[in-house]
Amino acid sequence: QVQLVESGGGLVQAGGSLRLSCAVSGIIFNIYGMAWYRQAPGKQRELVAVITSGSSTNYADSVRGRFAISRDNTRNTVYLQMNSLKPEDTGVYYCNVQVGGSRYWGKGTLVTVSS
Repeated sequence: QVQLVESGGGLVQAGGSLRLSCAVSGIIFNIYGMAWYRQAPGKQRELVAVITSGSSTNYADSVRGRFAISRDNTRNTVYLQMNSLKPEDTGVYYCNVQVGGSRYWGKGTLVTVSS
């Protein structure tokens, strides 16, 4: 079965950095695009960044220039490097893949940015 396991979240001061990882199993990883979403307290889940199977990337306007998504097909892992973090980046970050008509999610990793 498809499994996604996020890690790397934590508490960081504003201006700091974190690197999130998402280990993926159960799919032929290198043929699928991957995405990171986040959900802030009391808000809807929102798309943060995407990376295609060919490693093209796109970002939400709120994180462009500060975050970088990448993938390592030898490790079946997708990363999210987050720099210049702001308190409004606080939330649970989720890894996502769509396989056919089904979306798969990890359990998420909590990022808390203090001011």
